[in-house]
Amino acid sequence: MSPPAPPADGRTWIVVQHTPTEGPGLLAGVLADAGASSRVVRLDRGEILPPPAELAGVVVMGGPMGVHDTADHPWLVPETRWLADAVQCGLPVLGVCLGAQLVATALGAPVTTGASPEIGIGGVSLDDAGRADPLLGPEGDHFRVVHWHGDTFAIPEGAIRLASSDRYENQAFRYGDRVYGLQFHLEVDDEVAAFWAPDLPAGVSLDGPEHRPVEETGRRVFSRFVELAASLAGETVAR
Repeated sequence: MSPPAPPADGRTWIVVQHTPTEGPGLLAGVLADAGASSRVVRLDRGEILPPPAELAGVVVMGGPMGVHDTADHPWLVPETRWLADAVQCGLPVLGVCLGAQLVATALGAPVTTGASPEIGIGGVSLDDAGRADPLLGPEGDHFRVVHWHGDTFAIPEGAIRLASSDRYENQAFRYGDRVYGLQFHLEVDDEVAAFWAPDLPAGVSLDGPEHRPVEETGRRVFSRFVELAASLAGETVAR
């Protein structure tokens, strides 16, 4: 029998951060607006992840490292085990970019290097499962996102693909009813965009009117994820 999902009331959301410039962005405001208690755990500073059973939910952010860069970032190994435990505990889990690759790895799927990096404001398209998905489906067939990745994940066994782009087939997946991996970024507010600007390739910018639809989509998608987590609290984990 699958374990019951832990209750959300009174428990804290954890945002896992891997690098100084890739924090929760607009997600922090979404959690605050929902009245959810949250805190950031900085693995790059040696901070410790709490036991999953004590939490309301998990969001895993991005980073320039890859899931296989364990020699330079040894905390990737226990983080992956911790994510597997979080899924087993029935927690709502959302992985963003590197976070999605780590969730895929925790679920037993390979992560590999793509043909070429995908960087900048672009789009993704939902497939049939994505259009029916409660998190992404309300955004319509296509929506704007921020890409910044060169690796890609396979869809874990038992999960379903939700979105693709012209250059990367696997852009989003759902495992069960409360575990999501998004290869793209939706958390990019003005502060995050400013942090990223010095490291963007020449000719790539996150400024201007194209960025606003991404931010608006991010607020809606993250709000739905928090609402979904609350609605599922106490239910049996679906597989």
